[in-house]
Amino acid sequence: MNIFRRKPKQPDLTRLEDPELVLLAKDDQQAFGVLYERYVEKIYKYIYYRTGNHQDAEDLTAAVFHRAMAHIENYTERGVPFQAWLYRIAHNLVANWHRDRGRRKIIPLEEFIGPDLHFDSPDTVAEDKEERKALLTAIARLPEERQQLLYLKFVSNLSNAEVGEILDRTEGAIKSLYHRTLLTLRDDIEMQHTRVGAPGRAPVSETKRTEGN
Repeated sequence: MNIFRRKPKQPDLTRLEDPELVLLAKDDQQAFGVLYERYVEKIYKYIYYRTGNHQDAEDLTAAVFHRAMAHIENYTERGVPFQAWLYRIAHNLVANWHRDRGRRKIIPLEEFIGPDLHFDSPDTVAEDKEERKALLTAIARLPEERQQLLYLKFVSNLSNAEVGEILDRTEGAIKSLYHRTLLTLRDDIEMQHTRVGAPGRAPVSETKRTEGN
């Protein structure tokens, strides 16, 4: 056996960070496959949240990665991570999907947040069932863009800069929108408590903390 003819050991692509994988993926489908596995579930959940249909979500998710693979040669980070680029593609495809069908549906955030309502970063703690119900009711009344903001920040765990890239807004505009959204949720929940004669309890303990990443 000639040890000098052994093929060099292939690197474990799953250990690479996104920027390295993206550079490799421009010429290596295996590297793109790692990126696909890393983000396909997140992109699918986001699209399903926006469409409310599993089959359409599957089709659109496939379209997102097909488009990403076709254009990855032209992708440049521009200070925003690769996953934000994927979400941006998904956002645009879903917008076209809604425009073509003239309909709009959003799955309640509760389905994605889970029974414990892990809404830590908006300084929101649902301590009992009534408060949790009031919070979800208030979220459901928000305009679609603000619900998307909450989803992207606290289900997908994206930064303000990434959310801004997806929603085509500046990072500062996202911070401002987030602040206004928290105030709206607080006022809505206070109004709900007032209507039932209970003491008002805001879901936002520190509305001044709006700079969260």
